[in-house]
Amino acid sequence: MQDLIITIAQVNQIWEEKEANLGHFETMLKDIGKTDLILLPEMFHTGFTMNSSEMAENMEDSLALEWLRRMAAEKDAAIYTSFIVGEDEDYFNRGVFVEPSGEIHIYDKRKAFVLAGEHTVFTQGKEQRIVEFRGWRINLQVCYDLRFPENVRNGLREDGSAHYDLLLYVANWPEKRIAHWEALLKARAIENQCFVAGVNRVGLDANDLYYSGESNVYSALGNALLERETSGEYVLNVMLSFSDLQATRTALPFLIPN
Repeated sequence: MQDLIITIAQVNQIWEEKEANLGHFETMLKDIGKTDLILLPEMFHTGFTMNSSEMAENMEDSLALEWLRRMAAEKDAAIYTSFIVGEDEDYFNRGVFVEPSGEIHIYDKRKAFVLAGEHTVFTQGKEQRIVEFRGWRINLQVCYDLRFPENVRNGLREDGSAHYDLLLYVANWPEKRIAHWEALLKARAIENQCFVAGVNRVGLDANDLYYSGESNVYSALGNALLERETSGEYVLNVMLSFSDLQATRTALPFLIPN
C-alpha cells in the first residue's frame, strides 16, 4: 500500500464572497508540490453562513464544483471540503470529495450545529460515506459531526481489514471551543485506530466569531503529525505511512468485527 500525502490548507475565509475565496485558495495552493489529497475548510467559498437560499448552488451548474474539479485535475490530487447545495426544497451542507478524474463522492453533514441554527435551514444527511482512493479507505465528515463518535465507530470487516484508515473533518470551529476540537480529533484517532485529519479556518467572520485554526493530523496513537511555525494561514503537507498504521493495529489489536 502506498503512503498518502495530505495537504492541509488553513486559511481565512471572506464572508459570502465566492470568487474572492476561490482566488485566495488558488493563490495559497499555487506551490504545494506533490500531494495526494487537499483539505479545505467547511463551506470553503462562503464561510459558515446560514444564508442557505442565497448561497446555495446545484450540483449540475456549480461554481464551487467546477473550481474543485479543475484544481483536482491540475494538482493530480483529490480535494475534500464542503459547500452549500440546494436540491428541490432542501439545502445541504454537503461534503464533496473530488478525485483528479473528476469523479465525485458526496457526504451530507449529519449533525447540524444547533447553536448557530443550522438545523433550521439545512437538511441533515442520513448516510456514512467511505471512499476508496489510492488504496486507502477514507471516512468523510464535516465539523460538528466530530462530537458524535457513534457515527464513525471503526471495526473489522469479514476479511480482517478495518472499515477505514483515515478520518477527515473539514470545519469552521470557533476559538472559544478550540480545546474541544483538539481533544476530540485526538480521541477519534485513538479509539478508531486510524489517521485523523482536521482542517479549520482562521480569522473573524461576519458574526464576530474568531477562529484560531489549530488544524492538525493525528496518528492512530494520538500523536500530532503537523509541524507548524504559525497559528495563522498556512498550507502544509503531511505524509501518512500505511505501514506505520498497520504496525499499530497489529501491536494493539483493539478493533473488533462490526
